[in-house]
Amino acid sequence: MNRNGEQDKPKAAETGEGVRRRTFLGAVTGLASAAFLPKTVEGRPTPTVTTTAGGSAAPAGGRSTNSPGALAIDGGTPVRSTKLGTNYPGPLYYDEEERRELLEVLERRAPFRWYGIGPKGKKPDKCNQFEKEFAAHLGAKYCVAVTSGTAALITALAALGVGPGDEVILPAWTWYACYDAVIATGATPVFAEIDDSMNLDPTDLERHVTPRTKIIMPVHIMGEPADMDPILAIARQRNLKVLEDAAQSCGATYKGRYLGSMGDAGIYSFQVCKTITAGEGGAILTSDPAILERLARIHDLGLLHPPHAALLGRPARTDMVPGYNFRMNEFTGAVMRAQLRKLDRIAADIRERGRRVTEGIEDLPGIRLRKLSDPQGGLRSLVFFRTSDRAQRDRFTAALGAENVPAAIMEGSVILPMQPFIEKKQTVENHWPSFDGPEGEISYGQGCCPRTVEVFDRYVGVPIDPSYSTQDVADLIAAVRKVYLALVKA
Repeated sequence: MNRNGEQDKPKAAETGEGVRRRTFLGAVTGLASAAFLPKTVEGRPTPTVTTTAGGSAAPAGGRSTNSPGALAIDGGTPVRSTKLGTNYPGPLYYDEEERRELLEVLERRAPFRWYGIGPKGKKPDKCNQFEKEFAAHLGAKYCVAVTSGTAALITALAALGVGPGDEVILPAWTWYACYDAVIATGATPVFAEIDDSMNLDPTDLERHVTPRTKIIMPVHIMGEPADMDPILAIARQRNLKVLEDAAQSCGATYKGRYLGSMGDAGIYSFQVCKTITAGEGGAILTSDPAILERLARIHDLGLLHPPHAALLGRPARTDMVPGYNFRMNEFTGAVMRAQLRKLDRIAADIRERGRRVTEGIEDLPGIRLRKLSDPQGGLRSLVFFRTSDRAQRDRFTAALGAENVPAAIMEGSVILPMQPFIEKKQTVENHWPSFDGPEGEISYGQGCCPRTVEVFDRYVGVPIDPSYSTQDVADLIAAVRKVYLALVKA
């Protein structure tokens, strides 16, 4: 197999083009039934046999496998009388801390991060403090705060020296921003397969490495870490840089380390769907002062302001360069300071409910759960299980919805090389450097990611809201068990 993955093409797959990433998060809330109520809020069900972290099948265990009744989609009584919905996690935790931080910005009359204005104006410090606190909390030396996760990706790639003639390896299933940021630098995106973790498959990396490869970009998808040990090992062996995209998984860890702190740089998004949020925003972490200096200049028109210069601990080694205006403002910095103080609590609340759902269904006969690279460190923000094919996946999704619990296919990202504008290599101008030369020979489309398509076609999941009650969790478990036992037998 060559690096484009040329082999027999699978059946046509849904790419996610028509799926709106927020649909999954927009249902309404409701009341619950008492079916399959856990022993206690913290109590663990005790199945006889469970699935492994790698998603291997498990025989029937400690729970009854008798069907609890006709499916609601077939005219039966639903598990819940009204819809159970999900909410964006960060805003659920807004309180007086965010209010106080915002009021301080107003009272100082200093919404711009570098200086204040007016007779009562005081010096701003929200963004400066957030950068220091965020880096310290996540285990890195430096942070640069920016306007969005996309801005973070563009800035980080440029700071790592990516440009025309370079290639960046990224997973075939992720969000548009990852591809767009690579194109913005003039470099060429190279897509690797995902595996049953829904993250970059480390075993598919080596075949994509060429003399032009500059960066490996693992994207920690939907709350769960990519398998970083083999990715980092390959990068070291091949002298490549690693840029972690932790936009969807802030607060998750891999073997005790926060995601985004292990590579040469890591990026985060604070858009409203993310773990912590100010509505929009982003950040970049690094522990390399040379990268910090480039990040600071590139994100702010090539300038190096005193707070960032002071962090270097040495004289600047770069002159002014062309850059962007990706500066975070003080209102965003204020909200993010308050949200950061709640990060571990939000992550723990999501994780605890996700684990209870997992433990409540893992004994179902033959069930294959999403592969987890670190079962303890992931957020469990969605609990996925594998179906036999796309038809069964869609049947599961519809049946769970009829039981009044939220469920969906793999959302929040798309199979990038199958998007028409990407397959055609369309850019904002003709002869864009990403594809103007030998790089233009690379092939996209369905043929370059058949295993990604296969994974996409088979998984269905239920989302986890950190505000779910014990009853809500019980209803999710009851609905999945009811539908699974009916459809698998069918």
